[in-house]
Amino acid sequence: MSRIRQRAIAPIVIGVVGTAILVSLGVWQVQRLAWKEGLIAELEARMEADRIPLPARPDPETDKLVYVSAEGRLRGEELHILTSVKPHGPGYRLVVPMDVVTPGAASTHQSIMVDLGYVPERMKDPALRADRYASEASHTAMSIEGRLHWPNEIDWFTPGPDLGRNIWFARDVEAMAAELGTDPVLLIAERHPLDDIVLPRPPGIDLPNRHLEYAVTWFGLALVWVLMSLVWLRSERRKSRN
Repeated sequence: MSRIRQRAIAPIVIGVVGTAILVSLGVWQVQRLAWKEGLIAELEARMEADRIPLPARPDPETDKLVYVSAEGRLRGEELHILTSVKPHGPGYRLVVPMDVVTPGAASTHQSIMVDLGYVPERMKDPALRADRYASEASHTAMSIEGRLHWPNEIDWFTPGPDLGRNIWFARDVEAMAAELGTDPVLLIAERHPLDDIVLPRPPGIDLPNRHLEYAVTWFGLALVWVLMSLVWLRSERRKSRN
């Protein structure tokens, strides 16, 4: 094998392998882009669909963001999830258990959670809302319209709830259901009879979609890798001739 060929092996092999890896990453991001756009389109279709009764067994995948109505009685417990709402400032989401009543049935058949919405920090104490809340929520069945949701708000940096002060730092459907003794189903209210004291905070589609940007980045790096490999190959050839 000539000296020129020997010196060309390294830049060729590294150039081909590196380019293949970078191009494959770009292709993967293009595939992810198609998947994400399809998922967003599906969720948008659900957001535009008509209201339906609360399903008997809501599914986190097929029923996410579906608009439903439910009738039932709210229990007295509350979970307070720390949040902030412009222009009102810091406060809490109120998540409460609801025993759902099936129309025409003599008893309840589901126990779910309802995110009633936002109250300012100064209204955290349930005693400040006791009169109106008790009369509306506890003694008579109320109708609530909203969207089923299983928000993904937990990551490695999310602290656990401060149960002593009843302060949660994210909505964790499984953990909240265990605390309240309900099914792991969360209905985020858009309309309810308590909206003058608890501001509904309906969900939206919040799916980041930067896959096109990532794909362009990987393909750009692949092009740079090719150019750098060619420069390296040319340099090695020059050295072998000297």
